[in-house]
Amino acid sequence: MEPPGSPDPDKDDLPLWANTNHMLVKHYVLDLTVHLHSRLINGSIVLFLEPQPEADEAERRQDGATFQKADTTKETWLEFGAKEEDKEKICDSVDVQSSHLWETTSSSDFTLVLDCCDLDVSKVEEVDITSIPGIMDLLPESASVRSDILSGNPQSAFMENLLSMPSSQWQTKHRIFSLCSRAPCAENGGSMPFRRDLWSLQVRKRRVTSAQQFPRVIRIHYQTKACGRSLRWTKDQDNRLCVYTAGSPINNRALFPCQEPPVAMSTWQAAVRAPSECVVLMSGEEQAVPTKDGDTHFLVWNYYVTMPMPASTFTLAVGHWHRVPTETFPASETEVGKILDCRNMAKPRPERGESSESRLVSRLGKSSHKTVKDFPLQTGSGEENTHSSSAFCHSSLEDEELSVTDYSAMLNDGTSCSHSDYPCRFTELTAWSQRVIPHRVFSPVCLLQKAQMSVLKLLPRCLAAAHAVLGVHPFPRLDVLIVPAGFSSLGMASPHIVFLSQSVLDTGSPASGGGSLSLCGSRICHEIAHSWFGLVIGARDWTEEWISEGFATCLEDTIWAQAQQLSSQERSEQFDLKALLRWRRLSDEMQNSKEELQILRPNMEKTGQVSESGSSTVKHALNPEKTFMQVHYLKGYFLLRFLASEVGEEEFINFLRMFVRKYHGHLILSQLTAEQLVLLLELLLEEPQQSVASMHALHKIYNLHGQDAEVRHRWCELVVKHAFTQGYADVERFLVHNQAMGVYLYGELMLQEDPDQQALARRCLSAVEEEMDPSARRVVEEMIL
Repeated sequence: MEPPGSPDPDKDDLPLWANTNHMLVKHYVLDLTVHLHSRLINGSIVLFLEPQPEADEAERRQDGATFQKADTTKETWLEFGAKEEDKEKICDSVDVQSSHLWETTSSSDFTLVLDCCDLDVSKVEEVDITSIPGIMDLLPESASVRSDILSGNPQSAFMENLLSMPSSQWQTKHRIFSLCSRAPCAENGGSMPFRRDLWSLQVRKRRVTSAQQFPRVIRIHYQTKACGRSLRWTKDQDNRLCVYTAGSPINNRALFPCQEPPVAMSTWQAAVRAPSECVVLMSGEEQAVPTKDGDTHFLVWNYYVTMPMPASTFTLAVGHWHRVPTETFPASETEVGKILDCRNMAKPRPERGESSESRLVSRLGKSSHKTVKDFPLQTGSGEENTHSSSAFCHSSLEDEELSVTDYSAMLNDGTSCSHSDYPCRFTELTAWSQRVIPHRVFSPVCLLQKAQMSVLKLLPRCLAAAHAVLGVHPFPRLDVLIVPAGFSSLGMASPHIVFLSQSVLDTGSPASGGGSLSLCGSRICHEIAHSWFGLVIGARDWTEEWISEGFATCLEDTIWAQAQQLSSQERSEQFDLKALLRWRRLSDEMQNSKEELQILRPNMEKTGQVSESGSSTVKHALNPEKTFMQVHYLKGYFLLRFLASEVGEEEFINFLRMFVRKYHGHLILSQLTAEQLVLLLELLLEEPQQSVASMHALHKIYNLHGQDAEVRHRWCELVVKHAFTQGYADVERFLVHNQAMGVYLYGELMLQEDPDQQALARRCLSAVEEEMDPSARRVVEEMIL
């Protein structure tokens, strides 16, 4: 069976082929080396797998056939918007690749399908984790554990016990993952047959026909390609080589083979080797302390996460960036350590003759050394790089007038986490009172001063404001990187790291005053808001981007106003001005873009649906026009702004806090449940009027003719009340096929004294009277005759 909406080469949908209903990746261990001059990353990734309930045997065979049909030719790939001058690179990247063992397998063998493109896979092997000396001694003491491991399938038993270890033992768990990732391949057939095409990597083991029998740990050796679209190889503003993950539209499948559907939430740990003069920034819960890689000129950076998240949130950046120091420049040393009101911030003037990069670095290094010795300006080799978490900026707000929200009642309200077991900050007492999490800012040398006077100065205030609005920071630390000029948006948020465009930095113009910081401050607040909406709470269907972007856009205003400490009147004026600007932008976009790209839920009633194997597509994800559209930001923003105006901003923010408290760690959809639809229609029945356009929109958006009988009953009542003639066919079908529920609907048709409605009632009774329950028929006849 093909996934719903299987991609057509002439269209722009992104396939998510991973068969997540058969197998889930629970943990990734990456071991990568970055070669900047060659523009490639090579290494391996180890996948720890957990089989899911088996699909029907025939279904699985059909899925296998689907992937055989999914191959893409070189000509087809050019139809996805590739430039003609890149034809050779792209043609190389779409060649189908398979191991010599693939032909020895059959369609009846179980196939693990991973999302993958633009990668050269050299080998896939089964990992023998039970060969590690003393590995079983690391598991929790349990006689049943030992007996299970010694039984028929020791690998599966070991993995089940490892994955079920409680979050309180996460350090031991990660140590075991690390040890297992270095285990040798299985003897006698460790090498596994694989096949890679344009969008997927398929792996089999001969004569293994079910997910339950499939190896639980596999290692994939591969390298990226220079044309891979998950990575951006470029030069920074200092003309130094760098690379960073590009994010949308294909996410990380060209960085490592993975399961892209959001439901495939996993943890990961990574060792990244990079030239010693480079900095490696990544999604990770602790600041990495680089170590030497033997006698090479590389350093190794280790990162990890303990919160399960979609693979799309994995973020990596490698370059010759510098840490922005906390001390200000000599021209304004009187302002050191003081966070000013953003409306009154003055930009220090550079000293004459200090424009060269070398002199700027020298000045910053001397200034930084005066007060904070463990804040290295440049991360290179040697002792200066081995610094503890104290190297984070813990800016104090004790002298500030920012309001502090009392969360003691929420902490003690008895609400417990409903997500899977992981070390959650919402359960930590200290996290509730941590207004500003540890943070750092990195940039090229030429932008250090601007980054310091814009981002670093605003960041602690924005973090504190976000805490006042939403509560616990979901992540324990934050790095901010000023990315190269070619970055395609103003910002991008990921766990523990935010990319910012140089466009948001203070212009440095004396005439601009404090207003020049407005763009920077609001963008920082937008990206910080994504920690709650987009990361710790995410959309279960990628097409519902508005859940992330609409909420972040709305909260951006609230958090930024809180950071500025605006008066009630100033706050209202700023909100109204931003709403007007956004309305003009949305109106222009609605007039000048394709209607199909303006829909927040393009899959309509099929939102969130997948095939039997778990595969699906992301509608319009590859359309280049969609990348630059703001519809999902702005429509979502206006919906939330409307709700806030109806209930009051304070009540709305309280609701958001409770929503975060309940749903953090979960994926959500915006679809209404049947009960919610019933309530909506009942509330609409209380309204005296409904326009024809509104009735049409209700029917189309909520697919009302396809809902259950309770929903359709309320819809029919609404049709009758407002004489919506286009819905009379729905009323007739309901009265014929739901006789037990339609008795009083006859009375409503007659009470309207509308000839068409009365004729409809008589027609329906005539059609069903012979089969109708006698008691019900008598009641209806009394109404009609």
